[in-house]
Amino acid sequence: MTFERVAIIGLGLLGGSIGLAVAQHLPGIATTGYDVDPAVRQRARERGLAGTICETASEAVAEADLVILCVPVGAMTEVAREIAGALRPDALVSDVGSSKRTVAKALSEALPNHAIIPAHPVAGTEHSGPDAGFASLFHHRWCILTPPADADPEQVNALIEFWKALGAMVDAMDAEHHDMVLAVTSHIPHLIAYTIVGTASDLEQVTRGEVIKYSAGGFRDFTRIAASDPTMWRDVFLQNRDAVLEMLDRFLTDLALMREAIRASDGETMFELFTRTRSIRRSIVAIGQDDARPDFGRKDHE
Repeated sequence: MTFERVAIIGLGLLGGSIGLAVAQHLPGIATTGYDVDPAVRQRARERGLAGTICETASEAVAEADLVILCVPVGAMTEVAREIAGALRPDALVSDVGSSKRTVAKALSEALPNHAIIPAHPVAGTEHSGPDAGFASLFHHRWCILTPPADADPEQVNALIEFWKALGAMVDAMDAEHHDMVLAVTSHIPHLIAYTIVGTASDLEQVTRGEVIKYSAGGFRDFTRIAASDPTMWRDVFLQNRDAVLEMLDRFLTDLALMREAIRASDGETMFELFTRTRSIRRSIVAIGQDDARPDFGRKDHE
């Protein structure tokens, strides 16, 4: 099984990158695209983010055998209901959302007669919108599928091969497990970044601008993460609330232990933690999931 026509609903960073990646790596596939914002649709036409940019979501999905929803997770239900009557009976519906359990539930309820295989490409930048996408976004990055127990193996394999063709490495896991893993590796780090940058913002009047003027590398890295799409991340925290709260409780416990180590001048505890975390960073670089250069290799896409 292979896909011949792919519809992309939502033409921001991920949707636009999918369209560009398909054009580069799978030129035989016809693509249609739609975004609710007319200005985004116009820019998508100018950039060629899909072969045809449509004026309605229903028009975009009408002939597609694969539909990828690239909208905030909080909007999945509304978009799924909008396209329900226009989908081909054999169309496979997927997405790119960062939380999977609530998305799978929302899509299955809105589209009970259609095959649904949720997906999450673990790739992105702090930029958003139709100008943010680029064809190589998924190269050497993981895409996690969370197929339901009754998923058609041929459709699962076809979606795996689709993402591999775009340059991604593909894994599959249970949706609940995905949400717990991503709460640790993505959602809590974003929450910390948003919070610490917010704290610095609150201090601006006290420091008379010195927080921004003398920003060290660590704070600048936090600001990069905290510049991510606020709508998307608001929805992620609301949709993955249980896993985020569980991991946040664990983090706060560990943070309290570190606070006590500092209070007690317990350098041994601090050194042990810092040594362990340093090795984790080196492992991430060693397996190619980040770049050891000071700019993390991201300069070309800023």
